[in-house]
Amino acid sequence: MKKNMYIGAAVAVVVIIVLIYFGFFNFNRGAQPTAPAQTNTGAQALLEEIRSTGTVAALRVITTVASTSTEPGAMVGDTISVNYVGVLPDGTMFDASQNHGGPFSFILGVDSVIQGWQQGLVGMKVGERRLLAIPPALGYGDRGQGSIPPNSTLLFDVEMVKIQPAE
Repeated sequence: MKKNMYIGAAVAVVVIIVLIYFGFFNFNRGAQPTAPAQTNTGAQALLEEIRSTGTVAALRVITTVASTSTEPGAMVGDTISVNYVGVLPDGTMFDASQNHGGPFSFILGVDSVIQGWQQGLVGMKVGERRLLAIPPALGYGDRGQGSIPPNSTLLFDVEMVKIQPAE
């Protein structure tokens, strides 16, 4: 029984990594994706680094889909709405905006989200997608959160849906 559980977990890890790599967490299903600003080799190299070391030393941000918007990117004080999927390095999905009924909105720079998001989403434009690899110090650190164990590296596939500029 335990062997089957480990095999199932290993298969889940591989599936999540493949889905992230090939962009299957596409939140805006009706839109045609634009060309990535950075090739998927950057995402692949990042995933290989995490697989081999189990973590990242610093916040890593890779744009997987560039925005065609001419509007400015998100700035501290703006209210932003994002779709996201969060997974652990072992492939365990711990959260997704779809689980909460749609995009997640918050004020950037007000410490309402983890520091990895506060730093990794600045400058992001509507329609852009980023892969964030967040070290424990910029995530939940040694305290963990819910199903996220202490000292976990976090991976997020994030799509910017809306930016409401600060007044």
